[in-house]
Amino acid sequence: MSNLWNLVLYKPLLNAMAFLVSVVPGGDVGVAVIILTLFVKTVLFPLSQRSIESQAKMNLMAPELKKIKESNASKEEQAKQTFEVYKKHKTNPFSGCLLVLIQIPIIFALYFVLRKMEFTADNLYSFIHVPTVVNMNFLGLIDISKVHLLVLAILAGISQFFQAYYMPKPAPSTGNGKDSFQENFAKSMQTQMKYVFPFVVAFIAYSVSGAIALYWIVSNVFAIGQQVYAKNKRENMLPAIDKNGKIR
Repeated sequence: MSNLWNLVLYKPLLNAMAFLVSVVPGGDVGVAVIILTLFVKTVLFPLSQRSIESQAKMNLMAPELKKIKESNASKEEQAKQTFEVYKKHKTNPFSGCLLVLIQIPIIFALYFVLRKMEFTADNLYSFIHVPTVVNMNFLGLIDISKVHLLVLAILAGISQFFQAYYMPKPAPSTGNGKDSFQENFAKSMQTQMKYVFPFVVAFIAYSVSGAIALYWIVSNVFAIGQQVYAKNKRENMLPAIDKNGKIR
């Protein structure tokens, strides 16, 4: 398993990082981190975009799905009707899982690459040269090899807040004023993602090296831009919910 990890994730990312450090002026690791992060996020863009759009559609479909659950139909009939709703809106409720499954190992691999940065001949491909200059002083301003960098920690927390702010919102309640457990849970998670998780992210960013904190910030900023793009696209392409909670 470790050989597969090294072959598929860790070593390619380490070599990409070594190449970028070699070609970036002054061997600025911070600039290389930004470029590598943008490259990884661009590669994953189609999957993450599909996940965002699928979540937005799920929110719009919520009134129809809730109506099915509250009907007196049998479980089999409810399952059939639910499947028809998904089919009508061309939505897969599990599409977001694929993105999570792909991103988690990549994030861990990037973490170890940025934590160790073992630019040795044994770890690099034959066509990748060991960087002659490895400059951890990002833009001559911040030593990103250090931990407890308050500025980057604050930026990581702020960027995490705005990422949560632009995430698709839970569907509005369409019942008789009594929200279901799922609706209350979704609203609670949305609130925690917006107001609690940024502090958690800031604390973690403060506890790790500046290189990892910088990766987190760039990743969040990219996600914010993607979510704004998806929101604008969604408003033009997806139907709206009318006052009665029905999809027009």
